[in-house]
Amino acid sequence: MIDELGLAHARSRIDLAVFNGHLHGYEIKSAADTLGRLPRQLATYMGALQKLTLVVATRHLEAAAAIAPEWCGMTEIVEGPRGGITFTSHRRARVNPGLDPFMLAHLLWHPEAQNLLRARGASNADVNAPRVRLYRVLADEVPVRELAPAIKAAMASRTRWRDHPQPL
Repeated sequence: MIDELGLAHARSRIDLAVFNGHLHGYEIKSAADTLGRLPRQLATYMGALQKLTLVVATRHLEAAAAIAPEWCGMTEIVEGPRGGITFTSHRRARVNPGLDPFMLAHLLWHPEAQNLLRARGASNADVNAPRVRLYRVLADEVPVRELAPAIKAAMASRTRWRDHPQPL
């Protein structure tokens, strides 16, 4: 689990990312939040995440559901009379049919992208290319069914994350 994971080189951050069977992001919108940034965030999330769940306060449920794609999970944050909260699932997340391998590849750090290309026998020109070119080559040459597990493995092997020890 990683909190505040930057996507598309920090163009957007997902509140919580879980890397188990899929790269699954959770975006949380409390009652104090607005949905003003959500359309822009969704555009990034739809390219970079295999699954997505919006976790929203009751006041945002209808509006968030109206703009979220059908494959996006919807969970409502319900506040109880004594201040406690419960979570009510309205729609389970499904696999994102529009995943963009180029955006997905952006989750790799430059040396990780180089190592993956090197392991696949890429040319020195491709391996030593600038970061954006590395991501393009990965997106064009590596099927998502291989790229996603490689990204999860790379993230799991990181010993430092934002100058902090690796998250859970």
